[in-house]
Amino acid sequence: MLKAADNFHLDAASFRAIAELAYRESGLTLVETKTSMIQSRLRHRLRHLGLTEFSAYCELIESDRGLDERSHLISALTTNVSHFFRENHHFDFLKENVKGRLTDLRNGGRLRIWSAGCSNGQEAFSIAMTLLDVIPDADHLDIRILGTDIDHKVIQFARLGEFSERLVSGVPKVFLERHFSERLSENAEMKFQVSNQVQSMVTFNHLNLLAPWPMAGLFDMIFCRNVVIYFDQETQNRLWPEFQKKLARNGSLMLGHSERISDADRFGFEGCGPTRYRPVSA
Repeated sequence: MLKAADNFHLDAASFRAIAELAYRESGLTLVETKTSMIQSRLRHRLRHLGLTEFSAYCELIESDRGLDERSHLISALTTNVSHFFRENHHFDFLKENVKGRLTDLRNGGRLRIWSAGCSNGQEAFSIAMTLLDVIPDADHLDIRILGTDIDHKVIQFARLGEFSERLVSGVPKVFLERHFSERLSENAEMKFQVSNQVQSMVTFNHLNLLAPWPMAGLFDMIFCRNVVIYFDQETQNRLWPEFQKKLARNGSLMLGHSERISDADRFGFEGCGPTRYRPVSA
């Protein structure tokens, strides 16, 4: 039986095959300057499968029997970096916006927010905590938060709602005390569990943004931050009209600090704040 090697070399042909599949499956754009990073991230997959060469791995993922492995590939290549209350100006906007909706929400109105590319769940939980800061009984109103990601593993992690001390570093102390419980893990690491109140407001589901979106209703806010930066311009241009169609008339789309909608009016958007857009009528 072959023993998997410790030093794998990602050759040019295998890089192209992996890059083409990643783009086709998820819109992820891989450049040759990232070859060593890709090689490092996929090394454990080859070891797990008992393979010694990237060419054999490419043969697997391009075959019918490699369908499951493709999800592991995308998971390994996706950068799941997130923080609680990242780019806080969007949460300031959320707070002010919800204050203006209080009467409507108290009278049976609804609020729907989508965290697209939610990673480990920090963004969606930050949204929930912000809403509870304005409306302490928000979990009893018609308010729902959806978190989606292409990576099945991070969705499973988010559903657990348990974070290490390092991962909760961005949570304000008052929120940490109000919305988390602490426990010491078996390896003496402090763990922080999100409260049932916060978790009850959020649903996490797997979703590939390049596949059909099953959500039937419209969203009042969509957070899609630090996601489209990994897509090329063509893929971004495919997504903007889809986001526009999923926003309510007075809705908002929030992007990451280095992301912009080029030629926004072409896609039915106009800028209305730092990396924030709203839909406009044709």
